[in-house]
Amino acid sequence: MPSATANELLLYCRPGFENDLSAEVMEKAAYFEYAGYPIAKAGSGHVRFVLPGDTPVNALHRLLVLDDLVFARQSLVALPPLESLSRDDRLTPIIEQVVASGWSFETLWQETPDTNEAKALAGLMKALKRPLESTLHKRGALRGKAGGRRLHLFWSEGDRVQIAISFPGNRSEHPGGIQRLRFPREAPSRSTLKLDEAWHAFVPRDERAERLHEGMQAADLGAAPGGWTYQLVRQGMYVYAIDNGPMDKTLMATEQVEHLREDGFVWEPPRRLDWLVCDIVDKPMRVIDMIERWLVRRWCREAVFNLKLPMKQRWQEVERCLSRLEQSLVRAGVSAELRCKQLYHDREEVTVHVRLVD
Repeated sequence: MPSATANELLLYCRPGFENDLSAEVMEKAAYFEYAGYPIAKAGSGHVRFVLPGDTPVNALHRLLVLDDLVFARQSLVALPPLESLSRDDRLTPIIEQVVASGWSFETLWQETPDTNEAKALAGLMKALKRPLESTLHKRGALRGKAGGRRLHLFWSEGDRVQIAISFPGNRSEHPGGIQRLRFPREAPSRSTLKLDEAWHAFVPRDERAERLHEGMQAADLGAAPGGWTYQLVRQGMYVYAIDNGPMDKTLMATEQVEHLREDGFVWEPPRRLDWLVCDIVDKPMRVIDMIERWLVRRWCREAVFNLKLPMKQRWQEVERCLSRLEQSLVRAGVSAELRCKQLYHDREEVTVHVRLVD
């Protein structure tokens, strides 16, 4: 039977970004003096980060905070995978490994990678749900009070599952680590979901009324046709939409948008704004140069912007951009909170949020 020692991190990511997540976790684990190694298959949508021997991974999991990992959607403490499960009895080896681990938990989630192939496993997971929960409850693992811990069964194939556990405060509360949002029909483009998700990710629910409200002023650089401007207008903000391209007529009819046909890289606001948002397609460091000018001169209080990534060494490019911005702010004496995440609605890009601390 596979070991019941949890010496692995199981991390979910966007398919195709396994190498980037591996590089990020390797570097950050090494900073904390942990010498593990990643196991990742291209397009699989997940990475295993394994510590040698029977070294428990719990301490490293606490150090690698999910909110600080750019390419990870979910971070779990995991047992070694169960492979070649019999179709006649998948239940027994799962129950045995969970019980041997000594874990207790309040809820059970069954998940798959974010791939088309994995969708075929939905029927299997549904069939196993009730007997799994019933048996685990009888064996004392699934119970009412267990500190909010959650058991995850990550099915990558019908005969392969990895058992993991998550802890409140250092996990995604969304299945698969995916914030699913409904596309508003009146929005002029699907890019609107990027900014909507960014606010869910970076602005705590209990602070949204204070930080996103009617009467605020914002700038949207590279605004046309208005996907991000739509989100600002929906919050009741007045928006400077900077783009040489045409804006959506419905947005313009709100009288909350001033469309300026100018270059977003050189435009300067007439006064300090509450928000700057930017989804311009350009080299990441050129975007950083522009954002740096805005923040050093305190032209906005908060900013959300995307960095379009190269095809290779994407983690290295993200790190280079963020380090440059952080160093520039320190030299200018500007205090700021900075976070970066590859969101579900992102593609070959990451989203950065910066909030100045006045």
